[in-house]
This record gives sequence, C-alpha cells and structure tokens, in this order.
Amino acid sequence: MIGLGAIAGITVVELGMVLTPGPNMIYLVSRSIAQGRRAGLTSLAGVCLGFLVYLFAVSAGIATVFALVPEIYLAIKLAGAGYLLWLAWKAVRPGSRSAFATQELAPDGSRKLFLMGFLTCLLNPKVAILYISLLPQFVDPVRGHVGLQGMLLGLTQIAVGVAGNAFFIVTAGSVAGFFARRPLWQRLHRYAMGTALAGFAARIATERTGAVVALR
Repeated sequence: MIGLGAIAGITVVELGMVLTPGPNMIYLVSRSIAQGRRAGLTSLAGVCLGFLVYLFAVSAGIATVFALVPEIYLAIKLAGAGYLLWLAWKAVRPGSRSAFATQELAPDGSRKLFLMGFLTCLLNPKVAILYISLLPQFVDPVRGHVGLQGMLLGLTQIAVGVAGNAFFIVTAGSVAGFFARRPLWQRLHRYAMGTALAGFAARIATERTGAVVALR
C-alpha cells in the first residue's frame, strides 16, 4: 500500500520537526520538569489526540478547502508564523529562561494536563503545516486508495512524534540539571531556540506554497 521510501520520508520530516524547538516540546519539557514525568506523559497523551484530530481532518478532505480558497490557507500560515515569532521573542527577551530551566509551576490535575497538551498540539502551526502541505506529498495514487495511504503515513508520523517527545520528557530532568549548573549553556540554548523559531517563522511566511493535495 505504501512504499518504504514514503515511510522513511515522513519519518525524517517528523524527526526534524520534533528536534526543532516548538510549542509541543516547550510545554512538555516544562511540565515534566515542574511536575514530573507522569505529568509530562499525560500531557503527551493530549498531544497525541491533537495529532489524530489533524490526521482525520485532512483525511476527511479539509485540504480541499485550502486548495479551493487559498486565502484561508494564507491566513492560517501567516498566523502561524506570527505565533512562532512571538515564541521566539519569549525565548530571547531579557529575563526569559530556557525550556529546560527548572521553574515553579502550579501542579495541574490529569484532566487539565491532557487538555493543555491537546490544545498546544492543535494550535501548533508546525503540526498544521505538516498535515496540510507535507503529508499529502508522500501519497502515491498508483499504490491504491490515497485516503488509506494518508492514514498509514499519519500514524507513522504520530508514532515517531510521540516517541521523540517521550524521550525529551524522560530526559528533561537530567538536561535541566545540566543547564542549572551551566548558566552560559542555558543562555546559548535560549538564543538557539529563539533563532530556530524565528527562522522557521520566516520560512513559513515567505514560502510560496502550491495547491494542496487532498487526501480523499
């Protein structure tokens, strides 16, 4: 149904997005450091649900709407770029802290942790771009039902994304300890994170995107 090349391609894309600092990683790491691994993993379950919502929405043909009314896609793209720029400013502004810096956060219950993880993923422009414009490019109509291919590729992406974020959750405490003993590295990480977010925002805002292929 789907080729190994497509699976490898979506895996590489998702790994790149997981390793690029973004809203999901920042929230999951911060929550894990402040409240423990269990809280981080509960939030990750919400993130996973957000992935599934995007996957089913694209499979249902939401991409067709963006192809027919590109102004809607452009508005979402620019809003996403603005959101990333805001996160970049938060990372580099005076007095800001690294995502891995230990911090005091009020403990949240499991329901709120799950909901915040879900909303963080749902409002993450990187995830929206992945499902709307990147995932369809790995679908090959010659191999059969494109909707089923999209579902399988999306589930592959979710597996990689959840595994990558779980790794950050489990190791967040050790990384936080490293930064706590090395303020210079913490500062460098903040600037690297801000630069990456700003660069991604600029790329989103200036990228010329062609018609989106609907998974139907």
